[in-house]
Amino acid sequence: MAERLILASASARRRELMSAAGYRFDVAPADIEESLPAESEDPSSVAMALAAAKARHVASRTSARGRWVVGADTIVALGRRLIGKPRDAADAESILSSLSGSRHAVITGVALVESGSGRSLVRSATTWIKMRRIPQDEIRRYVAGGAALGKAGAYAIQEGGDRYVERMEGSVTNVVGLPMELLGEMLAEVRWEASAS
Repeated sequence: MAERLILASASARRRELMSAAGYRFDVAPADIEESLPAESEDPSSVAMALAAAKARHVASRTSARGRWVVGADTIVALGRRLIGKPRDAADAESILSSLSGSRHAVITGVALVESGSGRSLVRSATTWIKMRRIPQDEIRRYVAGGAALGKAGAYAIQEGGDRYVERMEGSVTNVVGLPMELLGEMLAEVRWEASAS
């Protein structure tokens, strides 16, 4: 019988996605410093490295062997510029102003690390977003509503941010915070049996 997964994240959105997909899991947030470079030629590698660091940290603190830890990290890439979560409301307004009218990438790194053995698998998913131009007063109202804080790129498509999206190419759940299609493929690759959990 497969062990329950461990989600190395405090994100309510990731918990909701995994629960909706029928996964049984425990939550053990990775308490590590997340530092994001201002720019990168390869943003997918940055997202994967952060996801792997989270999963490895939790796996190393898990006493039971053979538990698969799921780590994830979502970033937004506007050209070479990397955008994480806003520091505060003013930063959120600045981020949304820069994304207004842009085509940008939402990238989530996903890592599976097995406790005990340290076996790992790391991948990433990219979704392209074409955002409409957003008037400054609309940006201020959105940020004031609280949905911008705690989200990479300062918007959440499941919390009103979808009204700014003109076109999306790729996984919707990736933009929410965890590409469920990719996670399923990765779990199959490591031969974790969802039905046996």
